[in-house]
Amino acid sequence: MTPAAALPSLPARVRRWSADNKGASVGVVIIAALVAMAVFADVLAPHPPYLQDRDAILIPPVWQEGGDWRFLLGTDAVGRDMLSRVIYGSRFSLAIGCLVVSLAIAMGVTLGLIAAATRGIVDTAIMRFLDMVMAIPSLLLALVIVAILGPGLFNAVLAIAIVLVPHFTRITRAAALTELTRDYVVASRMAGAGGASIMFRQVLPNCMPPVIVQATLGFSTAILDTAALGFLGMGARPPTPEWGAMLADAQEFILLAWWVVTLPGIAILLAVLAFNLLGDGLRDALDPKLRKR
Repeated sequence: MTPAAALPSLPARVRRWSADNKGASVGVVIIAALVAMAVFADVLAPHPPYLQDRDAILIPPVWQEGGDWRFLLGTDAVGRDMLSRVIYGSRFSLAIGCLVVSLAIAMGVTLGLIAAATRGIVDTAIMRFLDMVMAIPSLLLALVIVAILGPGLFNAVLAIAIVLVPHFTRITRAAALTELTRDYVVASRMAGAGGASIMFRQVLPNCMPPVIVQATLGFSTAILDTAALGFLGMGARPPTPEWGAMLADAQEFILLAWWVVTLPGIAILLAVLAFNLLGDGLRDALDPKLRKR
């Protein structure tokens, strides 16, 4: 039997991973549904997210007395369809998560590789500064950054990315320090490879598994923190159909119309839960110590 034939096929490996990580499989299904909502929002949403119907203010969901089949999940305080706004909100949440994680990875991985490669005073300066950053509660630090830069969705994204940078830096540095002791690094140095080439072409690819896991968990943090900033009025501005901003608009109606608060809250809950479940599953799959159990 050839080595290629001995290896299980990709579908078989996927089925085995799904069987071993049922929680992660649930997370994948929820994330796939969110992605489908975001991509096909124009088709799935029954109404434009900004359309106001002054004759349909605070209509309850269709299964409740007074509901209207035109608005399956009810309307908000200005007559906008809740189902449409929740669907379009998935676009903002996924886009924000992708942008935040991309920025955090770019900054954090670069700093981690620099710290691992230089060591000495540069390494100490980077890590002690990041320790101070991590000592501040993440949401409080994001609020301070947004307060300095000014309220707005892009500034909120940048603030959350900065908050996540220390996590990626520490993980990358730890993995890079381990890889720098490997024989292939010694061989590359003896062959005359430069430091930058070794770090980015050889060490970095081997540091990616823990970074990927952290990126998945960071995605849920980005969604949650963006929603929190939006709720506090420091993120997306009305009438943007972003889940946190929707919660902020609806807080005064929490006792009068439960659906305007509950629906975006459930959307945030499901999104954060899905990415956390996927992150746990990826950690179990990519960590050699856990694979041996």
